[in-house]
Amino acid sequence: MSIDISQFHQTFFEECFEGLEVMESGLLNLDIGNADNEVINAIFRGAHSIKGGSATFGFTEVASFTHVMETLLDEMRAGQRDVTQSLIDILLRSVDCLHGMIAATSQGEPIDTSSVSSLQKELETVLGSTPVNSSDSSTIPPTSPGNAGDSIVEWLIDFKPHADMVRTGNDPVLLLREIERIGEVQIVIDTSNVPDFKNIDPESCYLSWVLTLTTSESEANIRQIFDWVEDECDLRIEKISNTTTPLPPQRDSAAIAAPDIASQPEKTGVKKSTAENSSIRVSIDKIDALINMVGELVITQSMMGQLDGNLEDFDVSKLEKLRDGLTLLERNTRELQESVMRIRMLPISFSFNRFPRMVRDLSQQLNKKINLTMSGEQTELDKTVMEKIGDPLVHLLRNSLDHGIETPEVRLSKGKPETGTIELNAYHKGGNIVIEISDDGAGFNKDKILAKAVENNLIGSNDDISDEKIYDLIFMPGFSTADTISDVSGRGVGMDVVKRNIRELGGNIDVTSEVDKGTTFTIRLPLTLAILDGQLLSVGTQTYIVPLVSIVESLQIKKENINSIAGKSEVYKLREDYIPILRLHDVFGIKASTRDLTDGLLVVIEGDGKKIGLYIDDLLGQQQVVIKSLESNYEPIQGISGATILGDGTVSLILDVEGLITLQQNINYSQDAA
Repeated sequence: MSIDISQFHQTFFEECFEGLEVMESGLLNLDIGNADNEVINAIFRGAHSIKGGSATFGFTEVASFTHVMETLLDEMRAGQRDVTQSLIDILLRSVDCLHGMIAATSQGEPIDTSSVSSLQKELETVLGSTPVNSSDSSTIPPTSPGNAGDSIVEWLIDFKPHADMVRTGNDPVLLLREIERIGEVQIVIDTSNVPDFKNIDPESCYLSWVLTLTTSESEANIRQIFDWVEDECDLRIEKISNTTTPLPPQRDSAAIAAPDIASQPEKTGVKKSTAENSSIRVSIDKIDALINMVGELVITQSMMGQLDGNLEDFDVSKLEKLRDGLTLLERNTRELQESVMRIRMLPISFSFNRFPRMVRDLSQQLNKKINLTMSGEQTELDKTVMEKIGDPLVHLLRNSLDHGIETPEVRLSKGKPETGTIELNAYHKGGNIVIEISDDGAGFNKDKILAKAVENNLIGSNDDISDEKIYDLIFMPGFSTADTISDVSGRGVGMDVVKRNIRELGGNIDVTSEVDKGTTFTIRLPLTLAILDGQLLSVGTQTYIVPLVSIVESLQIKKENINSIAGKSEVYKLREDYIPILRLHDVFGIKASTRDLTDGLLVVIEGDGKKIGLYIDDLLGQQQVVIKSLESNYEPIQGISGATILGDGTVSLILDVEGLITLQQNINYSQDAA
């Protein structure tokens, strides 16, 4: 029977990427000259699992490269090789290379064999061993049975796999086939540990083998076959006798009755996917909570079913039960919704884990000493939000590394420690997640920012603007205060992309800075993009929804507080502030119930640090709504972020606060120009 193992490829690739993260994190945590054995063992186990799985699935190039890494790590954990900076550097480059190999393999693309071969030779040079031929078809250096007249030895091999060996992707049958390649073997299978059929765990190994091998190979070469499963089996190899008798012809390896999985051809047209979006791992607690909620719904449905029947026989006595059932149904549905949303929630550590390596590499490139501290890594947010916030965080961190933290010499001259600190923190606040990137560097030079803004005609030379507005200038397209262009920053790209990406996620970013004290970027994001708490607004015959978190206040309009600018733009005096008024019925071309401002309401909304007042007919209520993309189903519309279906089946548009503010500014500009 043949088993199509390609169905397990994606799971293997995901486990590989997780193992590579563990390896990279461990290498970054190694202490020079005095390494923690537990850390080295964790790194070794990561390489060990990747090598074994790669060999099982027939990815020989990956397995061959990892085998060299594993040998080097084995010497480190055995204390035969000291941990040095150069050794950590080459292993980190090897992790990067391995990541590229696995990514290419997962997408069905060719591996860059030239770079892999070059790095493998570097590893072999460090090992001081004979280079391994990476083009060989197996992960183990090829050996051949002895010829007539060679010194032939008979070996007894007692091989007892641990029960969980197959769970790690290692197949004992493949090992037995390798044994057959190097000599004549007799195999006795021990089935005494196989339980009754009803107690069999299909992922456990209950068999063991006693092999009698006649070969010219040394004991070291035999043990090498079992190298990647040495921690997952009990192995005893003993010499029985010596002989010079020529070996009989080898048997066909098919003589071992087992599923043929190694020779299963790989299917063409591999589905391209990435580790980031292919799947999600969910804790058993979340699954249990979801199952419990479904059980509650079934009970509620059963209770409601008892009230079903002929409506003519429906008496008042059943009305209270119906009300109770509907209340219970509403509560269960809400809790089920929350449980489903929690399944998509992942710790933000999935995004944070990439940064220690980046800080290490860039600090070396910039000749700076930087310590990165992270907190709140277990703070959860929606998987989609996490995937889209990764690049903005990289840009902000690189900005702190390049512009924020000074060189050791400059820091010492300012009376600071020569090692700078960057803090990455995440926490929940209300219905949002807050991410802070802080550094104790030079801070922003406001005079330099203003001078650059005047030079680029972004502001006038006599304009008096607040600190908040000054810091907002760094997010303008093409704006940069860097004196020189480097590989890290200074080209005027990145910060505007950061702000745009964060706004697309429904979030915002604030900056606080103090000269020679440091800078803090504060990002606020919704926990999920699928559901929002909204306020329903009535405009003419239409109903719109505005995110609840964007509403500052709602008020009845007083005529004495209405003002106009040049007889055109309308503003409302709210305490000591003047709020521009945006008439929604004019924006969307709706016939208004009334045009007299005093007959309606003003909803003050805030986004991107600015406020406007939406003139509406009435407030209808608040509710959670499921967001449907308007762009993917129709086309993008300024001022609209999506749509939803209300309880009565009608479609309601969800307002984009930042888009409406931009629209208001454009209206004012066109009116002033006229």
